Amino acid sequence: MRLLPGLLLLLSAGSPAMQTLFQSPDEGWQVYTSAQAPDGKCLCTAVIPVQGTCSRDLRSHQLRQLTEKVQNISQSMEVLDLRTSRDLQYVRNTEALMKGLDTRLRAAADSQRSLNAKSFQELKDKMRELLPLIPVLDQYKSDTRMIVHLKEEVRNLSGSLLAIQEEMGAYDYEELQQRVLLLEARLHACVQKLGCGKLTGVSNPITIRASGSRFGSWMTDTMTPSADSRVWYMDGYYKGRRVLEFRTLNDFVTGQNFVQHLLPHPWAGTGHVVFNGSLYYNKYQSNVAVKYHFRSRSVLVQRSLPGAGYNNTFPYSWGGFSDIDFMVDESGLWAVYTTNQNAGNIVVSRVDPQTLEVLRSWDTGYPKRSAGEAFIICGTLYVTNSHLAGAKIYFAYYTNTSSYEYTDIPFHNQYSHISMLDYNPRERVLYTWNNGHQVIYNVTLFHVIKTSGEL
Repeated sequence: MRLLPGLLLLLSAGSPAMQTLFQSPDEGWQVYTSAQAPDGKCLCTAVIPVQGTCSRDLRSHQLRQLTEKVQNISQSMEVLDLRTSRDLQYVRNTEALMKGLDTRLRAAADSQRSLNAKSFQELKDKMRELLPLIPVLDQYKSDTRMIVHLKEEVRNLSGSLLAIQEEMGAYDYEELQQRVLLLEARLHACVQKLGCGKLTGVSNPITIRASGSRFGSWMTDTMTPSADSRVWYMDGYYKGRRVLEFRTLNDFVTGQNFVQHLLPHPWAGTGHVVFNGSLYYNKYQSNVAVKYHFRSRSVLVQRSLPGAGYNNTFPYSWGGFSDIDFMVDESGLWAVYTTNQNAGNIVVSRVDPQTLEVLRSWDTGYPKRSAGEAFIICGTLYVTNSHLAGAKIYFAYYTNTSSYEYTDIPFHNQYSHISMLDYNPRERVLYTWNNGHQVIYNVTLFHVIKTSGEL
């Protein structure tokens, strides 16, 4: 399963007229052009929902329900037809018997003296042969009631289909569905070509699984091709060495098809990332960064982060030895930590993924002990003001301009205790460990791009 984010796009378009192409009130899908910009260009805004959202559109859902009802009615009609044909054949077979019995009864009524013991027994035998006709007639009564019910269902379906047809206008449902799928594919293709953007919103949480202890981390590779859907799972926040590798997200959900890696050095905290087939983590009771390669099952390199606090010296507000937090965004590998020299404020460092050497550092000025958790998107560090219920994305530091701002982006902390929060640039989602629940959030990014062609 791949969950893509919603993205707010501003595109150079060709028509200044406002025109809504498609909108679902349930999912918030919108594609429309707006008025001319001050420079004379027309701006096109698109909000893209999670991939596959259109399959959950209200009208699609109604049509699927109606289709299921039609199928059920068709099956019921087939059963009725089969049963009626069978019973009708039985009635036809007994027709001659009933006529003969009727003749004998009339003769007996006309001349009671001719009704001797033998004749009376013959009449009783003939009546016994007709007894199976009684349940057949009862079944006919039941089928008649069912036919009345089915007629009512057909009338209701006709009314519902007519209402949906009027609502959808001239579009045939199949044609509309193909248009939506084509539009969705083109928009998501555009998403994959987009560069970096500014975070403007976070979706409601999507709970993938509930497992493990209160603290831990889970992730997919942030760089490998989309065909690689492995999931890594690390329960606990210190002294752990056991990493579970699941083949797919579905395997992770069911807890099946996994292999185990036993790290040569235990980890500290939950700020681990998988980047291009290797796990980057903080070695327990040290400020040493470790690069562990999954395929070779070996440590490729380890290096100390100069001056970085460790062993709960400068953790996030939830503690848990979260002094050093590795992250990956569109531009590469980062380490977030703090030092005594910068008075406990968050330091963001670009790190060489091959050598673990610090390439450049920024002092954000934000005290790390006041941060709930943090993640990086497009070179911007976003910080939550708490790890508990009521948290929001409160602070953003822009490494490209060495500047910051306070933000107010809602963030639904469903299970009230976040101990891991990381952005995956390949999938453009946030991975979270929240009080023993593995959760995903889609993100909405703001982009300004130009296009000479049609979207």
